[in-house]
Amino acid sequence: MMEFLTSNFKELSLYLFDPNKRIYWGYIVSAILLALPVFFFTLKQTAEKASIFGFLRFLFPKHIYLATSAKHDYALLVLNKLLKAALFPAIVLTMVPVALGVSDTLEWVLGTHEPLMTSEVGIMVVFTLLLFIFDDFTRFYLHYLLHRIPFLWEFHKVHHSAKVLTPFTIYRSHPVESYLYACRMALTQGFVVGLCYYLFGPSLKMYDIVGANIFVFAFNIMGSNLRHSHIWLSWGDKVENWFISPAQHQVHHSANPKHFDTNLGSALSIWDRLNRSLIKASEITSPLKLGIGKQYQQHETLWGIYINPFIQAGLKLKSLLPSRVKN
Repeated sequence: MMEFLTSNFKELSLYLFDPNKRIYWGYIVSAILLALPVFFFTLKQTAEKASIFGFLRFLFPKHIYLATSAKHDYALLVLNKLLKAALFPAIVLTMVPVALGVSDTLEWVLGTHEPLMTSEVGIMVVFTLLLFIFDDFTRFYLHYLLHRIPFLWEFHKVHHSAKVLTPFTIYRSHPVESYLYACRMALTQGFVVGLCYYLFGPSLKMYDIVGANIFVFAFNIMGSNLRHSHIWLSWGDKVENWFISPAQHQVHHSANPKHFDTNLGSALSIWDRLNRSLIKASEITSPLKLGIGKQYQQHETLWGIYINPFIQAGLKLKSLLPSRVKN
C-alpha cells in the first residue's frame, strides 16, 4: 500500500513537467503572460497603479483559491489519481487492440494495397491533424451526451458544481466521467491509428513538441489554464467562430439557464456552430455567476461529490422503468 501511494504521489509531482498535463509549467507560464494584458486593462478601468504584488493578487485572489469549492478541486486531483491507478487499468479500453481491430477490419473489407503516401513528413502531418480533429470532435460529442442524457448529467454535474474556477477545476470530475473520457480517448486514438496504419503503412509518427501533439500543445500554450479561471480572455468574434476562447468556456460554466449546454467544444468551436450552441464572449454583457444554481446542494462535500451522482443517476434510470418493474 505504501509503495502504491508513493508511486502515485511521485507521478502527481511530475505533472508540472509533463506537457500532456494541463498544469505543465510551460502552459502555466504562458497563461500568466496572457493574463498580463487583461491585468493592465483592468488597471485602466480602476485607475490603479501597476505593481508585481498587484499582479499576483490579480492572478491568485484569496477568495477564489481558498474557497471551499477550490479546496475540493485540489483534493479531487489527488483522490481521483489514486482511484484511477487502483481501478482503471483492469477495466479501461486500450488503444492498441482497437487500432489492430480497425486496421484488420479495413483490410478484410477493402483488401490490401500499397501505401497511399510515402513521404514521412506528409504522413506525419496527416496523421497528427487527423488525430487532433477526431480527438476534438469526440470530446465535443461525449461532452454533448453528458449534458443531454439525464443520468450521465448527474456525473458531469460534479464538474459544473464548481462555484469558483481555477486551473485545478479541470480535475474536478467524477470517476465515472473520467472513465468515459478514458474509453473515448482509447477508441479515438485506436480508430485513427488503425485507419492511418491501413492507409499509410507502419511508418506512423506524430508531429509533436516536447512529446505532445503540436495542435494540443498550441491549444494549451494559448491559455488553456485560463479557461478555468476568473480571468476573462476573449479572442474576438472572428477567431471565436473557429476556436473556443477561455472566456467562452467560462460562459459554459455559467449558472444562467441561457448559457446551459453552450460552448461544449474543447479547442474547436466549429462543432458548436454546427450544433447551434455557440456563444461568443462579446454576447456577455454582465458578470457571470458560476455553478448549477442554489437548488443543487449535492456537492458541498467530497462524500456528496462521489456518492450523490450514483444515487441521482439511479433515480433517473428507475424513472425510465415500467411501473410494474419498479414495484
